[in-house]
Amino acid sequence: MTIESINGRLQTSSTIKSAPKNQPESTKTNVVKNTDTDDVSITTMAQGIKKAFESSAASEAFDLDKVNSVKKALSEGSYAINAERIAKKMLEFELALP
Repeated sequence: MTIESINGRLQTSSTIKSAPKNQPESTKTNVVKNTDTDDVSITTMAQGIKKAFESSAASEAFDLDKVNSVKKALSEGSYAINAERIAKKMLEFELALP
């Protein structure tokens, strides 16, 4: 088989390939028919991944209202930063790494 460099389609030859003379008749290679249709089956896991990508693309990655409220609180100086909670989360992250 050869692969065309432009579109990547397989080209099969229409000649019959036979097994060497010392092999039994049942092991000879049959003719390969060139068809223009391909069958593709997608596993349920792949379908689930596809649905997850579609649903994540439909929703926003973050809550814009929450981001704006945090920005406003930071600019006003009223946003309370809990250093102990930040340090705890950093340690949890470090412990989760391999």
